Amino acid sequence: MDAMRSVFRIMASQSRRKTIALFSLLTVFAAPSAVHAADTATLTCTFDQGVVRSFENGAFATEAASKLSFRIGDVDFARQTAVLLTKKGRGELRVVRAINANHYLEVASEGFLNMTTIYDAAQAGAPMLAVHSRHLGVIGQPVVAQYTGSCVRTPSSQ
Repeated sequence: MDAMRSVFRIMASQSRRKTIALFSLLTVFAAPSAVHAADTATLTCTFDQGVVRSFENGAFATEAASKLSFRIGDVDFARQTAVLLTKKGRGELRVVRAINANHYLEVASEGFLNMTTIYDAAQAGAPMLAVHSRHLGVIGQPVVAQYTGSCVRTPSSQ
Protein backbone atom coordinates (compact mmCIF):
# COMPACT_ATOMS: atom_id res chain seq x y z
CA MET A 1 0.00 0.00 0.00
CA ASP A 2 2.84 2.40 0.84
CA ALA A 3 4.46 1.60 -2.49
CA MET A 4 1.23 2.57 -4.31
CA ARG A 5 1.09 5.90 -2.45
CA SER A 6 4.70 6.60 -3.40
CA VAL A 7 3.96 5.85 -7.06
CA PHE A 8 0.92 8.20 -7.04
CA ARG A 9 2.96 10.96 -5.34
CA ILE A 10 5.69 10.66 -7.96
CA MET A 11 3.13 10.71 -10.80
CA ALA A 12 1.39 13.75 -9.32
CA SER A 13 4.71 15.53 -8.88
CA GLN A 14 5.71 14.82 -12.49
CA SER A 15 2.34 16.01 -13.72
CA ARG A 16 2.73 19.31 -11.81
CA ARG A 17 6.23 19.78 -13.24
CA LYS A 18 4.94 19.20 -16.77
CA THR A 19 2.11 21.66 -16.22
CA ILE A 20 4.51 24.29 -14.85
CA ALA A 21 6.91 23.73 -17.75
CA LEU A 22 4.09 24.04 -20.30
CA PHE A 23 2.79 27.21 -18.65
CA SER A 24 6.31 28.68 -18.65
CA LEU A 25 6.72 27.97 -22.35
CA LEU A 26 3.34 29.50 -23.15
CA THR A 27 4.20 32.60 -21.13
CA VAL A 28 7.47 33.07 -23.00
CA PHE A 29 6.32 32.23 -26.54
CA ALA A 30 2.69 33.40 -26.54
CA ALA A 31 3.39 37.08 -25.94
CA PRO A 32 0.41 39.35 -26.59
CA SER A 33 0.64 41.12 -29.89
CA ALA A 34 -2.14 43.50 -30.96
CA VAL A 35 0.76 45.57 -32.30
CA HIS A 36 4.30 44.25 -32.68
CA ALA A 37 7.27 46.12 -31.19
CA ALA A 38 8.80 46.64 -34.66
CA ASP A 39 5.52 47.88 -36.14
CA THR A 40 5.85 51.55 -37.06
CA ALA A 41 2.24 51.92 -38.19
CA THR A 42 -0.19 54.26 -36.52
CA LEU A 43 -3.43 52.86 -35.17
CA THR A 44 -6.44 54.78 -36.45
CA CYS A 45 -9.42 54.17 -34.19
CA THR A 46 -13.07 54.95 -34.91
CA PHE A 47 -15.88 54.52 -32.41
CA ASP A 48 -19.36 54.73 -33.97
CA GLN A 49 -21.34 53.79 -30.87
CA GLY A 50 -21.14 55.06 -27.35
CA VAL A 51 -22.98 55.92 -24.16
CA VAL A 52 -22.41 58.78 -21.73
CA ARG A 53 -23.67 58.54 -18.15
CA SER A 54 -23.70 61.65 -16.01
CA PHE A 55 -24.91 62.15 -12.45
CA GLU A 56 -27.80 64.61 -12.32
CA ASN A 57 -30.44 65.26 -9.67
CA GLY A 58 -29.35 62.31 -7.53
CA ALA A 59 -29.26 59.68 -10.30
CA PHE A 60 -27.26 58.70 -13.37
CA ALA A 61 -28.76 59.84 -16.67
CA THR A 62 -27.83 58.05 -19.89
CA GLU A 63 -27.52 59.49 -23.38
CA ALA A 64 -25.95 58.46 -26.67
CA ALA A 65 -22.40 59.66 -27.25
CA SER A 66 -21.17 61.36 -30.40
CA LYS A 67 -18.91 59.45 -32.75
CA LEU A 68 -15.26 59.54 -31.79
CA SER A 69 -11.99 58.98 -33.65
CA PHE A 70 -8.29 59.39 -32.88
CA ARG A 71 -4.92 57.84 -33.66
CA ILE A 72 -2.32 56.10 -31.52
CA GLY A 73 1.31 56.26 -32.64
CA ASP A 74 4.91 55.85 -31.48
CA VAL A 75 4.05 52.65 -29.60
CA ASP A 76 7.06 51.47 -27.59
CA PHE A 77 6.33 48.27 -25.68
CA ALA A 78 9.76 48.21 -24.02
CA ARG A 79 9.11 51.61 -22.42
CA GLN A 80 5.35 51.03 -22.19
CA THR A 81 4.58 54.33 -23.90
CA ALA A 82 2.63 55.59 -26.90
CA VAL A 83 1.27 58.90 -28.19
CA LEU A 84 -2.38 59.88 -28.58
CA LEU A 85 -2.92 61.92 -31.76
CA THR A 86 -6.11 64.02 -32.03
CA LYS A 87 -7.25 67.10 -33.92
CA LYS A 88 -6.57 69.05 -30.71
CA GLY A 89 -2.98 67.84 -30.35
CA ARG A 90 -0.89 65.10 -28.78
CA GLY A 91 -1.06 63.32 -25.45
CA GLU A 92 1.03 60.77 -23.60
CA LEU A 93 -0.20 57.21 -23.18
CA ARG A 94 0.93 54.33 -20.97
CA VAL A 95 0.75 50.87 -22.52
CA VAL A 96 -0.31 47.76 -20.62
CA ARG A 97 -0.05 44.49 -22.52
CA ALA A 98 -2.53 41.66 -22.07
CA ILE A 99 -3.11 38.35 -23.76
CA ASN A 100 -4.69 39.14 -27.15
CA ALA A 101 -5.07 42.86 -26.36
CA ASN A 102 -3.24 46.05 -25.45
CA HIS A 103 -4.52 48.78 -23.14
CA TYR A 104 -3.61 52.42 -23.72
CA LEU A 105 -4.06 54.61 -20.62
CA GLU A 106 -4.24 58.39 -20.64
CA VAL A 107 -4.09 60.44 -17.47
CA ALA A 108 -5.63 63.80 -18.40
CA SER A 109 -4.12 66.97 -16.97
CA GLU A 110 -6.99 67.17 -14.46
CA GLY A 111 -6.22 63.62 -13.28
CA PHE A 112 -9.15 61.98 -15.06
CA LEU A 113 -8.59 58.63 -16.79
CA ASN A 114 -9.22 57.46 -20.34
CA MET A 115 -8.52 53.90 -21.44
CA THR A 116 -8.57 52.31 -24.88
CA THR A 117 -8.35 48.53 -25.22
CA ILE A 118 -7.49 47.20 -28.66
CA TYR A 119 -7.99 43.48 -29.24
CA ASP A 120 -6.05 41.35 -31.71
CA ALA A 121 -7.71 41.02 -35.11
CA ALA A 122 -9.42 37.72 -35.88
CA GLN A 123 -7.53 37.62 -39.20
CA ALA A 124 -4.35 39.34 -40.32
CA GLY A 125 -5.14 42.75 -41.81
CA ALA A 126 -8.70 42.83 -40.44
CA PRO A 127 -9.89 45.69 -38.21
CA MET A 128 -9.14 45.22 -34.51
CA LEU A 129 -12.11 45.52 -32.16
CA ALA A 130 -11.69 48.27 -29.57
CA VAL A 131 -13.36 49.79 -26.51
CA HIS A 132 -12.68 53.32 -25.24
CA SER A 133 -13.72 54.42 -21.73
CA ARG A 134 -13.59 57.84 -20.11
CA HIS A 135 -13.85 58.60 -16.39
CA LEU A 136 -14.13 62.28 -15.53
CA GLY A 137 -16.14 64.78 -13.58
CA VAL A 138 -17.84 68.09 -14.24
CA ILE A 139 -18.38 70.48 -11.33
CA GLY A 140 -17.77 67.61 -8.91
CA GLN A 141 -20.25 65.24 -10.56
CA PRO A 142 -19.13 61.96 -12.20
CA VAL A 143 -19.35 61.61 -15.96
CA VAL A 144 -18.41 58.29 -17.57
CA ALA A 145 -18.49 57.26 -21.20
CA GLN A 146 -17.88 54.04 -23.07
CA TYR A 147 -17.47 53.66 -26.83
CA THR A 148 -17.21 50.59 -29.05
CA GLY A 149 -15.54 50.46 -32.44
CA SER A 150 -12.39 49.31 -34.16
CA CYS A 151 -8.85 50.31 -35.06
CA VAL A 152 -6.81 49.72 -38.21
CA ARG A 153 -3.12 50.07 -38.94
CA THR A 154 -2.28 53.00 -41.21
CA PRO A 155 1.10 54.28 -42.38
CA SER A 156 2.69 56.59 -39.77
CA SER A 157 2.76 59.57 -42.13
CA GLN A 158 -1.06 59.88 -42.23
